[in-house]
Amino acid sequence: MTAFKDEWDLGMALQVLHSETVDSKIWSEAVKWLFLFGPPQIREMISQASSMATGEFFPELSPIGYTDEGEPLYDIKKLAESLGMSEEEALAKMAELEAEHDIQSLYDPSRAHKVQ
Repeated sequence: MTAFKDEWDLGMALQVLHSETVDSKIWSEAVKWLFLFGPPQIREMISQASSMATGEFFPELSPIGYTDEGEPLYDIKKLAESLGMSEEEALAKMAELEAEHDIQSLYDPSRAHKVQ
């Protein structure tokens, strides 16, 4: 099986984003690839858009801290509740994403920079 990182390149992902007729699943895969592997400027834009969408559609969620890289961290219990799933389901999904894409999404609370 081809690794997700190798299934896309920058040109392909951007072409999908500009298409007016592309399937929503393919569009979301292109955005995911850009967020994980795209150039820093594009990753930053997607991160900002994600933060704005989270604030609008999940107003009950607010970051409890930030990573060293400035990524927001959320309480897993509140996140799961907002998504209508159990904490165990949310943790399992995050662990699956971590393993699938070799990224860290779960952090020890003591390593977070707290929101004052």
